Amino acid sequence: MPRFHLPDHLKQVRLAWRNIARQRRRTALALITVSGGIVAFLLSGGFIAWVLNGMAETTIHSQLGHLQITRPGYFEAGLRDPYKHLLPPTVPASVDRLEGLVTVSPRLAFSGLLSKGDETVSFIGEGVAPETERPISRSINIVQGEELSGSGAREVLLGVGLAANLGASPGDTVVLLASTADGGINAVELTVAGIFATISKAYDDVVLRAPIRIARELMRVDGSTTWVVLLERTTQTAAAEHQLQRLLPDSEYQVTPWTALADFYNKTVELFTKQVDIVKIIIGLIVVLSISNTLSMAVIERTGEIGTLMAIGLKRRGILAEFLLEGALLGIIGGMAGVVLGFVLGQVISAIGIPMPPPPGMAQGYLGEISISPSLAFDAITLAFLTTLAASIFPAWKASRMTIVDALRQQK
Repeated sequence: MPRFHLPDHLKQVRLAWRNIARQRRRTALALITVSGGIVAFLLSGGFIAWVLNGMAETTIHSQLGHLQITRPGYFEAGLRDPYKHLLPPTVPASVDRLEGLVTVSPRLAFSGLLSKGDETVSFIGEGVAPETERPISRSINIVQGEELSGSGAREVLLGVGLAANLGASPGDTVVLLASTADGGINAVELTVAGIFATISKAYDDVVLRAPIRIARELMRVDGSTTWVVLLERTTQTAAAEHQLQRLLPDSEYQVTPWTALADFYNKTVELFTKQVDIVKIIIGLIVVLSISNTLSMAVIERTGEIGTLMAIGLKRRGILAEFLLEGALLGIIGGMAGVVLGFVLGQVISAIGIPMPPPPGMAQGYLGEISISPSLAFDAITLAFLTTLAASIFPAWKASRMTIVDALRQQK
């Protein structure tokens, strides 16, 4: 019966495995270092990923939606004079057929002065359709009072900072005074239905929300400045944007994703990404030093063995490949062990929750979680593999540069 022979590369892997397995204590220490670093990377990266995901969803469901449809150039020039960029009063039927659509809600931007008694402050207003707006604004926290009851209600919602500056409470009567689209002056008297808070204190300090019918009455216009689109999932944003760009003529409509409007979120992502990169560098340095020390000690202890291998014909590049392979195996094994342990710890920590203080502008804290995605786990294994491979380069080169005669002298 013919004997089965392993391919040469599998023989090298088996030999490398035997070499790291026979040095159990040193190998165990190296694996603990690698897996511990990977666990730290996953837990820190998973927490940041959870924070960013929560911030994204809060931003979408409090202000921006997934997409905003405007007249071309509205975000560049229309903010100064929004009434030259008005959309039609009704949304085209083609938008309602958008795949994954939850709702489309019209908004009308306006501004003016808000008065209660002798107190007067400036405001930035949003005219909204309460029925279609509710799914979009579910992350807005009503801290006092109630939401707008409907499109026909003569009510207003005030940001918590704006209400504090005015000294207004739910049930109070306030007056909105504004310059109309044609340059005149108009005013409406409304009842404060409630006071709300979002994640942005600056936003809460100046903004109010009124039914869009009231906003149109105040500004004497018939239309909207923005149509806000909410989808079933945030991952559908890019596909929905492309679909809307095909459905709506570019000369009349501009489709903008939420990421292009969320400046605070984008800067936070950039900041946290740099923090994760710093964690990677620190963990990489720890792993490199640990693995390099382990393999350097292995080279010293196996000097005679290396000399024997070279004496029987193994070339220098074979010695080099053997030690590089040992480092790579340490990285793969330690990385996979770290991913498994990190995932388990992440699940346990998420089940318990991480008590967090209230964010700026909010009154209540929350429980944080760890979100370990497949891409984050892949990054962790890649980090372990590359750092251990880099750490093994110098010991491997040192072993391959040995002189056969000098190495054999140390043979026991």
